[in-house]
Amino acid sequence: MRIISGKYKGRAINPPRNLRARPTTDFAKENLFNVLGNLVDFEECDVLDLFAGTGSISYEFASRGARSVTSVEINPVHYHFIRQTAIQLGIEHLYAVKANAFLYLKSCTKQFDVIFSDAPYDLEGSEEVIRLVLDGNLLRDEGLLIFEHSKNADFSAHPCFWQLRSYGSVHFSFFKKP
Repeated sequence: MRIISGKYKGRAINPPRNLRARPTTDFAKENLFNVLGNLVDFEECDVLDLFAGTGSISYEFASRGARSVTSVEINPVHYHFIRQTAIQLGIEHLYAVKANAFLYLKSCTKQFDVIFSDAPYDLEGSEEVIRLVLDGNLLRDEGLLIFEHSKNADFSAHPCFWQLRSYGSVHFSFFKKP
Protein backbone atom coordinates (compact mmCIF):
# COMPACT_ATOMS: atom_id res chain seq x y z
CA MET A 1 0.00 0.00 0.00
CA ARG A 2 1.34 3.43 -0.88
CA ILE A 3 0.39 7.09 -0.72
CA ILE A 4 -0.44 8.11 -4.26
CA SER A 5 -0.02 11.88 -4.35
CA GLY A 6 0.80 15.02 -2.42
CA LYS A 7 3.38 15.75 0.25
CA TYR A 8 3.87 12.08 1.16
CA LYS A 9 3.66 10.74 -2.41
CA GLY A 10 5.28 7.36 -2.88
CA ARG A 11 5.60 6.59 0.82
CA ALA A 12 4.93 2.93 1.46
CA ILE A 13 2.56 2.02 4.28
CA ASN A 14 3.20 -1.49 5.54
CA PRO A 15 0.50 -2.63 7.92
CA PRO A 16 1.35 -5.56 10.17
CA ARG A 17 -0.05 -8.93 9.19
CA ASN A 18 -2.52 -8.90 12.09
CA LEU A 19 -4.48 -6.00 10.57
CA ARG A 20 -7.71 -7.46 9.25
CA ALA A 21 -8.76 -4.52 7.10
CA ARG A 22 -9.64 -4.54 3.41
CA PRO A 23 -7.86 -1.39 2.19
CA THR A 24 -9.30 0.43 -0.79
CA THR A 25 -7.24 -0.66 -3.79
CA ASP A 26 -4.60 1.75 -5.10
CA PHE A 27 -6.41 1.75 -8.46
CA ALA A 28 -9.75 2.78 -6.90
CA LYS A 29 -8.07 5.24 -4.54
CA GLU A 30 -6.17 6.95 -7.36
CA ASN A 31 -9.32 7.33 -9.44
CA LEU A 32 -11.35 8.55 -6.46
CA PHE A 33 -8.81 11.26 -5.69
CA ASN A 34 -8.64 12.29 -9.36
CA VAL A 35 -12.40 12.90 -9.18
CA LEU A 36 -12.15 14.68 -5.80
CA GLY A 37 -9.37 16.91 -7.13
CA ASN A 38 -11.94 18.51 -9.42
CA LEU A 39 -14.61 18.81 -6.71
CA VAL A 40 -12.93 20.01 -3.53
CA ASP A 41 -10.17 22.31 -2.38
CA PHE A 42 -8.24 19.89 -0.18
CA GLU A 43 -6.55 22.66 1.81
CA GLU A 44 -9.96 23.99 2.87
CA CYS A 45 -11.34 20.58 3.84
CA ASP A 46 -12.12 19.02 7.16
CA VAL A 47 -12.41 15.29 6.50
CA LEU A 48 -14.00 12.44 8.44
CA ASP A 49 -12.83 8.92 7.57
CA LEU A 50 -15.18 6.28 9.03
CA PHE A 51 -14.14 2.64 9.42
CA ALA A 52 -10.62 3.92 8.74
CA GLY A 53 -8.95 0.48 8.81
CA THR A 54 -5.32 1.00 7.83
CA GLY A 55 -5.82 4.76 7.49
CA SER A 56 -5.08 4.67 3.77
CA ILE A 57 -7.76 7.20 2.80
CA SER A 58 -6.86 9.44 5.75
CA TYR A 59 -3.20 9.58 4.68
CA GLU A 60 -4.23 10.50 1.13
CA PHE A 61 -6.31 13.45 2.35
CA ALA A 62 -3.54 14.55 4.72
CA SER A 63 -0.93 14.23 1.97
CA ARG A 64 -2.99 16.55 -0.22
CA GLY A 65 -3.09 19.18 2.52
CA ALA A 66 -6.50 18.69 4.13
CA ARG A 67 -7.00 21.13 7.00
CA SER A 68 -7.90 18.27 9.34
CA VAL A 69 -8.54 14.55 9.06
CA THR A 70 -10.44 12.59 11.71
CA SER A 71 -10.02 8.82 11.41
CA VAL A 72 -12.57 6.73 13.28
CA GLU A 73 -11.68 3.09 13.88
CA ILE A 74 -12.98 0.72 16.56
CA ASN A 75 -10.33 -2.00 16.28
CA PRO A 76 -7.53 -1.15 18.76
CA VAL A 77 -4.78 -2.67 16.58
CA HIS A 78 -5.89 -0.63 13.57
CA TYR A 79 -6.35 2.51 15.69
CA HIS A 80 -2.81 2.26 17.07
CA PHE A 81 -1.42 1.60 13.58
CA ILE A 82 -3.10 4.79 12.27
CA ARG A 83 -1.72 6.82 15.18
CA GLN A 84 1.81 5.41 14.75
CA THR A 85 1.81 5.94 10.99
CA ALA A 86 0.63 9.55 11.36
CA ILE A 87 3.46 10.16 13.85
CA GLN A 88 6.04 8.50 11.58
CA LEU A 89 4.90 10.61 8.62
CA GLY A 90 4.80 13.77 10.73
CA ILE A 91 1.11 14.42 10.09
CA GLU A 92 -0.01 16.79 12.84
CA HIS A 93 -3.57 17.35 11.63
CA LEU A 94 -4.68 13.69 11.60
CA TYR A 95 -6.77 12.80 14.64
CA ALA A 96 -7.32 9.10 15.28
CA VAL A 97 -10.44 8.29 17.29
CA LYS A 98 -11.00 4.81 18.75
CA ALA A 99 -14.77 4.51 18.52
CA ASN A 100 -17.73 2.73 17.02
CA ALA A 101 -18.46 4.73 13.84
CA PHE A 102 -22.24 4.66 14.36
CA LEU A 103 -21.97 5.93 17.94
CA TYR A 104 -19.44 8.54 16.86
CA LEU A 105 -21.85 9.87 14.23
CA LYS A 106 -24.68 10.03 16.78
CA SER A 107 -22.62 12.12 19.20
CA CYS A 108 -20.46 14.20 16.84
CA THR A 109 -21.06 17.97 16.91
CA LYS A 110 -18.44 18.95 14.31
CA GLN A 111 -19.22 19.51 10.63
CA PHE A 112 -17.07 18.22 7.78
CA ASP A 113 -16.57 19.04 4.11
CA VAL A 114 -15.97 15.42 3.11
CA ILE A 115 -17.06 12.27 4.92
CA PHE A 116 -15.74 8.97 3.62
CA SER A 117 -17.19 5.66 4.81
CA ASP A 118 -15.62 2.31 4.04
CA ALA A 119 -17.53 -0.10 6.25
CA PRO A 120 -16.89 -3.80 5.75
CA TYR A 121 -19.03 -4.81 2.77
CA ASP A 122 -20.69 -7.56 4.81
CA LEU A 123 -21.47 -5.34 7.81
CA GLU A 124 -25.22 -5.51 8.27
CA GLY A 125 -26.76 -2.05 8.52
CA SER A 126 -23.70 -0.22 7.19
CA GLU A 127 -25.96 1.93 5.00
CA GLU A 128 -27.24 3.51 8.24
CA VAL A 129 -24.17 5.75 7.94
CA ILE A 130 -25.89 7.58 5.09
CA ARG A 131 -28.92 8.47 7.22
CA LEU A 132 -26.83 9.39 10.26
CA VAL A 133 -24.60 11.71 8.24
CA LEU A 134 -27.33 13.40 6.21
CA ASP A 135 -29.88 13.68 9.01
CA GLY A 136 -27.29 14.57 11.63
CA ASN A 137 -26.13 17.84 10.05
CA LEU A 138 -22.55 16.56 9.89
CA LEU A 139 -21.85 17.90 6.39
CA ARG A 140 -21.23 21.55 5.68
CA ASP A 141 -23.13 23.16 2.83
CA GLU A 142 -22.01 21.57 -0.45
CA GLY A 143 -20.33 18.82 1.57
CA LEU A 144 -19.83 15.33 0.17
CA LEU A 145 -20.48 11.92 1.65
CA ILE A 146 -18.65 9.13 -0.16
CA PHE A 147 -19.90 5.66 0.70
CA GLU A 148 -17.77 2.74 -0.51
CA HIS A 149 -19.68 -0.47 -1.16
CA SER A 150 -19.91 -3.65 -3.22
CA LYS A 151 -21.69 -3.95 -6.55
CA ASN A 152 -24.72 -5.41 -4.76
CA ALA A 153 -25.78 -2.07 -3.26
CA ASP A 154 -27.73 0.59 -5.15
CA PHE A 155 -28.41 3.97 -3.57
CA SER A 156 -29.51 5.82 -6.71
CA ALA A 157 -33.07 6.27 -5.39
CA HIS A 158 -31.88 8.18 -2.32
CA PRO A 159 -32.89 11.87 -2.54
CA CYS A 160 -29.35 13.07 -1.80
CA PHE A 161 -27.63 10.61 -4.15
CA TRP A 162 -25.45 12.45 -6.64
CA GLN A 163 -23.37 9.94 -8.60
CA LEU A 164 -21.81 6.49 -8.66
CA ARG A 165 -18.20 5.75 -9.55
CA SER A 166 -17.06 2.15 -10.08
CA TYR A 167 -13.49 0.90 -10.23
CA GLY A 168 -13.34 -2.85 -10.56
CA SER A 169 -15.07 -4.36 -7.55
CA VAL A 170 -15.01 -1.06 -5.64
CA HIS A 171 -18.02 1.26 -5.90
CA PHE A 172 -18.31 4.77 -4.51
CA SER A 173 -21.74 6.37 -4.11
CA PHE A 174 -21.55 10.13 -3.71
CA PHE A 175 -24.17 12.04 -1.77
CA LYS A 176 -24.48 15.81 -1.56
CA LYS A 177 -26.05 17.74 1.25
CA PRO A 178 -29.16 19.45 -0.16
